[in-house]
Amino acid sequence: MSRPINESSGSGNGTRIKSWLRKEADMKRAGAQEHSPLLRYRLDSHDRGVENVAETSSAVIHTRSNTQQRHLTTFFGVFVPCVLSMFSVILFLRVGYAVGESGLLQTLAMFALGYFIVLLTVLSICAISTNGAIQGGGAYFMISRALGPEFGGSIGVMFFIANVFSSALYCIGFVEAIIDNFGTGGALLLSGGGIPIDGWWSFLYSSIVLLFCLVVCLIGAGMFARTSFFIFLVVMAALITVLVSFFTKTEFEVHFPRNNQLNPNGSANYTGFKWETLQSNLYGKLMPDYTTLLDVNFLVVFAVLFNGCTGIMAGANMSGELKNPGKSIPLGTLGACLFTGLIYALIAFFVSATCSQELLLNNYGFLQQINIFPHGVVIGILVVSLSAALTTLIGASRVLHAIAKDGVFGLLLMPVYRGVTASGNPIVAVLMSWVLVQLVLLMRSLNAIAPLVTVFFLLSYAATNLACMAMDVASAPNFRPSFRYFSWHTSLLGIICCLVMMFLINPIWGAVSIAVFIVLFLINSFRISESEWGYITQALIFHQVRKYLLRLDVRKDHVKFWRPQMLLLVANPRSCCELIRFVNDMKKSGLYVLGHVKKGALDDTYDDPVQSEYPAWIVLVEKLKVKAFIELTLAPTIREGAQHLIRISGLGGMKPNTTIIGFYDSAPSKDSFQKCHITGQCTSYGITEDSGIDEERGLLTNAFDPLRPSNSTNRLTVNEYVMIISDSIRLKKNVCLARHFNKFDRDALAASKEPGYVDVWPINFFKPETSGYLDTACIFLLQLACVLHMVPVWRKHTLLRVFLCTSEEEEAAVIQHRREKLESFLSDVRIKAQIVMVSKQNVNPLAILRDDSLPSTDHGRAQLVYSQVSDSYIQGVNDMIREQSAKTVVAFCYLPLPPTDSLQQADYIRHLDALTFNLPPTVLVHGIQEVACTAL
Repeated sequence: MSRPINESSGSGNGTRIKSWLRKEADMKRAGAQEHSPLLRYRLDSHDRGVENVAETSSAVIHTRSNTQQRHLTTFFGVFVPCVLSMFSVILFLRVGYAVGESGLLQTLAMFALGYFIVLLTVLSICAISTNGAIQGGGAYFMISRALGPEFGGSIGVMFFIANVFSSALYCIGFVEAIIDNFGTGGALLLSGGGIPIDGWWSFLYSSIVLLFCLVVCLIGAGMFARTSFFIFLVVMAALITVLVSFFTKTEFEVHFPRNNQLNPNGSANYTGFKWETLQSNLYGKLMPDYTTLLDVNFLVVFAVLFNGCTGIMAGANMSGELKNPGKSIPLGTLGACLFTGLIYALIAFFVSATCSQELLLNNYGFLQQINIFPHGVVIGILVVSLSAALTTLIGASRVLHAIAKDGVFGLLLMPVYRGVTASGNPIVAVLMSWVLVQLVLLMRSLNAIAPLVTVFFLLSYAATNLACMAMDVASAPNFRPSFRYFSWHTSLLGIICCLVMMFLINPIWGAVSIAVFIVLFLINSFRISESEWGYITQALIFHQVRKYLLRLDVRKDHVKFWRPQMLLLVANPRSCCELIRFVNDMKKSGLYVLGHVKKGALDDTYDDPVQSEYPAWIVLVEKLKVKAFIELTLAPTIREGAQHLIRISGLGGMKPNTTIIGFYDSAPSKDSFQKCHITGQCTSYGITEDSGIDEERGLLTNAFDPLRPSNSTNRLTVNEYVMIISDSIRLKKNVCLARHFNKFDRDALAASKEPGYVDVWPINFFKPETSGYLDTACIFLLQLACVLHMVPVWRKHTLLRVFLCTSEEEEAAVIQHRREKLESFLSDVRIKAQIVMVSKQNVNPLAILRDDSLPSTDHGRAQLVYSQVSDSYIQGVNDMIREQSAKTVVAFCYLPLPPTDSLQQADYIRHLDALTFNLPPTVLVHGIQEVACTAL
């Protein structure tokens, strides 16, 4: 019986049902009311075969026939953006700083470590990008669609924050180049003067640069994107002049910049290629940063240099414009990493061989002063810095708008989603990004911002690796990327490297960023109700559940670890919502299955009527907030269907061990939907329009059969009902019969001020001559009541009572011995209960015929005992129980074995009916399994 299974009352089921309801509503509005929008079946009247006419929803397959034409190649669309983002200000302003502080060997090691982390992430990016059609949205699109909305929205925010800090970093880098060259005493000033640089002037300049970026983003972002190749040529030209200068410049003295707070009037030598210079720069000399006076160590330098390794997402962010993103993203990104890595290593070696250590430590902009064309280096620095600042500001705004468009955070980002021009420019997202970058600029130091940028990018890269690893580990058949040079091992190593470096660089910000990510993840998990992206969590859960189910060996079951695993057979959920909620408490942490039998045959209908009811059951489970699985079956008779459910419900070692059945009586059923708030006020799921709530209410109202009228016959005969009980016992299942649960109100219990009682009557009233109390069935009865009482709401609002029945014929010593034995047993099995002594003096005695020919087995004796029990005795037992039940919330009573002789079955039900007449909610229990253990 293969079908989807409801795993919990959480958002997963609600998501599937609400999506299904929405699609149905959309199709109805379009006039297609006859069939489901996802799959239609057509009956061939000649051969009664079924022709599958699949109609795939537009939500699943997207076409790009009317969208913007893809035109970018690998070089222009991926390689160039990645190279520009990775070079940024680090190439011209911080390679010498790293060599001076840490030395050539450590600098190369830092680049190797940085590129190792980056390459692990690139492998994951390549795998994700080659696993299907990629639309616009870049890295955020890939990660969110790969991992689902919970992770996707959280990671999107991390991408957004990383781009905000990066934009501030590049604005400050641009201003630093301006100050070094055009500030007071600047390198390119032919005479004195220059722009002021003291105090908050640098903040003003960076704010002006950011304002320029804002204007470009608002009116000319498209033009900027088209000029990226020209910017690339300018940067390459500046780089060529730098490389040529190392070979053409001879030894001379270079002055320190005026913003050097340690030695503003000093100078040091450019030596040209010398072995002595190279030797002196092999190992660094840690000195305070002359721009901030902060101490420097390996991690600080690495944090700065790592920004030269980031930018690998720049190509992926162009996914919407790439001709062949699946091919271009891997090839272009890997090519950019190789090219920039070689350039960084080459520049570091040339700097170490030509520049004295004092020069490297005291002049971060020395490359332009030793250049054959100083203005070219300045232009290169300014262009690449401005380009990177614009790229990251645009990237931040696009990511923010994409998050808002996806509705990840609901109404909170609605202004961002709405604030778009006719040409598609997200103005509100740009303005919000600009404000946040402006706030980051208050830090005023490139070296102070760089570690934070590194932390946020490392977290983003860790999330990217997580996405790839999760999909690979989940072993989903549809995860088959054409890029095969990766594994979950490389992704896991990338995650570990990223997280370790985050905490080494800045443990406080590392912890803060992860905490923010976790909070966002939890918010998304609880509020997101629908997504067509898919949920990686579901794939992982399936993978792990399957693996552990295979390891769940029933041969290793032990009584110490027994737990109730319930199968509740439901005739009509309209009349038993209270019972469904009660059993959810009684199951504790065990398996809970709702089973329903629909009479009929598959040959009598075009499709399976059971499957058409399944969505309504899932909605019901969600509304009742119970953690239950659903099992439905179609059978010619109720008994045969019940056998199906009792035999095959569950999976592997997780199968029900207890069958629960509603009581057999002719009382009219009562509607429990209103009482349990099923069709009343519906909860909100954060959907602003067309929420599908009315469709849910209609589904619940129309899917289930109407209540049985008082003058109608029962769906089952007495014999069928008793045989279902007997079948369950023969199939080695414990049995519970539940009656009067229309009186049960769990909400009232939770709100009650005075405690009620959970009563246990562990005696077979049909065979009172047996002292009982400690047989298997009685122990199971006690265990079940104890499990219920362990649930917090029951433990808080009820007391557990165990009744010990005595008679006038028993001696006081015998009664005391029985009480002590019961107390000792309860103590041994750690059941805290109050023992209540009850006298049976008002209960009429039993009249039993004595016949030596009666069978000696329990079943054989049971066949006659039900016809021998007097009505007055049963009435007396019922009166005795009712006298003790004024404050009883639920009572557990002993269920005698059912007779196999059909002639005795009517008497069996009649006596059970009289025994439980007018009692509180009552559970008649017969246990056949050992469930209690006194051993440690």
